[in-house]
Amino acid sequence: MLAAHGERIGVATNNVAEYRALVAGLEKAAELGLNEIEVISDSELLVKQMRGEYRVKNAGLKPLHEEARREVTRFAGVEYRAVRREENARADQIVNETLDRILESESPR
Repeated sequence: MLAAHGERIGVATNNVAEYRALVAGLEKAAELGLNEIEVISDSELLVKQMRGEYRVKNAGLKPLHEEARREVTRFAGVEYRAVRREENARADQIVNETLDRILESESPR
């Protein structure tokens, strides 16, 4: 892992959040000048859709999927690996740290 980031996205489904994170990660990888990357996600849906194994049926995911596909063209190689949630503890840690930071900034002093 070369970079980690968390941000507030408002009310969204977990699948929308997964795709938004993928797009942000692809953008960061391109910014860092990487040529080949491995995407590790605990979202089996995202991984299978990005591999082309599943169609994207949800209208809310289609634009995000298309954006991710455009970003992928910036790399010579992209591999996707689905892992169990327990194996993706760093992502959960980033989410929790981001939520804590947001809640702290919104709480009255």
